[in-house]
Amino acid sequence: MDVPTSNGKLPFKLIYHDGYDLNFGPHVFPSQKYRLIRDRLLATGFASEDDLLEPDPASEAELLLVHERDWIDRLRNGTLSFFDIRRLEVPYSRQMVRAFFLAAGGTILAGECALRDGVGFNIGGGFHHAFPGHGEGFCAIHDVAVAIRTLQRRGVIRRAMVVDCDVHQGNGTAAIFARDPSVLTLSIHQYNNYPAEKPPSSIDIHLADGVGDEEYLTKLYPPYEAAVTGFRPDILFYIAGADPYYQDQLGGLSLSLEGLKERDRMVIELALSRGVGVAVTLAGGYAEKLDDTVAIHCNTAVAARECLLETGWRAAQSGGSS
Repeated sequence: MDVPTSNGKLPFKLIYHDGYDLNFGPHVFPSQKYRLIRDRLLATGFASEDDLLEPDPASEAELLLVHERDWIDRLRNGTLSFFDIRRLEVPYSRQMVRAFFLAAGGTILAGECALRDGVGFNIGGGFHHAFPGHGEGFCAIHDVAVAIRTLQRRGVIRRAMVVDCDVHQGNGTAAIFARDPSVLTLSIHQYNNYPAEKPPSSIDIHLADGVGDEEYLTKLYPPYEAAVTGFRPDILFYIAGADPYYQDQLGGLSLSLEGLKERDRMVIELALSRGVGVAVTLAGGYAEKLDDTVAIHCNTAVAARECLLETGWRAAQSGGSS
């Protein structure tokens, strides 16, 4: 994929840190993808070094807005049990823990940028299977939940919406916000896939195996549009998983590169047109060819730029509820 040049300064910030590599080694999750995405966006002229922001790790106080202290301590001290690691499904390392803390800091920063610029783009994050007291499915820290709680605690937002387009249902997201009317969660996913137990999101769109571009987009738009219109969030966190791709190793849907980019455009454009800033996180992507995963994530950045330029940015304060 040839990423188009930005023809000038990028109208939003890309959040990235070299420490995002989760140090998984040979693993179905290609944790080197973050560096490759950054490198491609720079090499093609889509972005420059001036368009990058480096986050700090989320602080302990920020992490504790979502996670139990015992879980944070076990991660920091390396005292995870065999069952903890088996449920997490990734090898433990100090580098891994730091990467998760950095991703949470990056998603907080993406949220701040979204409120200011219309879009904030974290080249990382989207770890939607993390629960307050344990990790699952390659996810130890729920960066999106930490960002939402941090921005709420600061008083800069009241209502947040999470739109999760990963091929796997966002079970951690659903559980964390289950009884919280200030956060609306929408997940569109392959039903016959991980996780086996799916706590109910505010809106769950269960898809059959093999669903392709047209059916996916047709089933996503009406409930998504109704939710944005009725809920009127102050910010939207978009979990832009690359794994609905038809050649993904852990997915069973059949979206094309073009269909995935149209999905990105649909989500981002509608929110921006309603004055709602979008914080993007990338979540999963396990294509047979790593280059395809990188291309899908880069296309999300391209779609974000196109939508921001086409809609113009109206700050949420003029069209939202804050």
